[in-house]
Amino acid sequence: MMAPDLQGIGMTSRRTRQRLIQRLRESGIRDEQVLTVMLDLPRHIFLDEALAHRAYEDTALPIGHNQTLSQPYIVAKMTEALVADKPKRVLELGTGSGYQTAILARLVDQVFSVERIKPLQDRARERLNLLKIRNVSLKLADEKVMGWPDKGPFDAIIVTAAPADLPKDLMLQLADGGTMIIPVGEGRQILKRVVRRGDDFDISDIEAVRFVPLLGGVVR
Repeated sequence: MMAPDLQGIGMTSRRTRQRLIQRLRESGIRDEQVLTVMLDLPRHIFLDEALAHRAYEDTALPIGHNQTLSQPYIVAKMTEALVADKPKRVLELGTGSGYQTAILARLVDQVFSVERIKPLQDRARERLNLLKIRNVSLKLADEKVMGWPDKGPFDAIIVTAAPADLPKDLMLQLADGGTMIIPVGEGRQILKRVVRRGDDFDISDIEAVRFVPLLGGVVR
């Protein structure tokens, strides 16, 4: 089923979106640029029509293929952490619906996004085209290669699935001073910030999260 068009109905009103943004502020999101982008971006088009009426709830929603559109709070939290140092070139692992991709595209110069599931990638491409977003490059994942090393190094990397441990191959695709935001763990997962300092990496915890697992270099 195709996603609803940009016009939408009452559920997509600015007032409805404003209520979501207010909830995000109350939850501790402080970056006004991130909040403005999320206010302006029509989240309902990233869902099938049957679920579009729930688009502005602060909850994760299914997008098919056993994948989900992440909870807006988590999207905001990860984005806020990622753009704090104003990266220009960002790698996203797990395009999914394209919602996180579209947010990043309005905050950085260029987004490189990798997805394993071709129907999800195809639909994300349609949505990005509908929104006239032109600074995103999409790649279908190669299960033998993690990330997109040919396009690196990246100022920042965002991962929307959880490996059991920090993936060294992906960390090495960061530019010096670059930041990776990634959920890590099996069962209990922690969202982590990884900053590259030459051959060393500063690693800190952000908060507990729950994501689908990362298998090799791709989203399971």
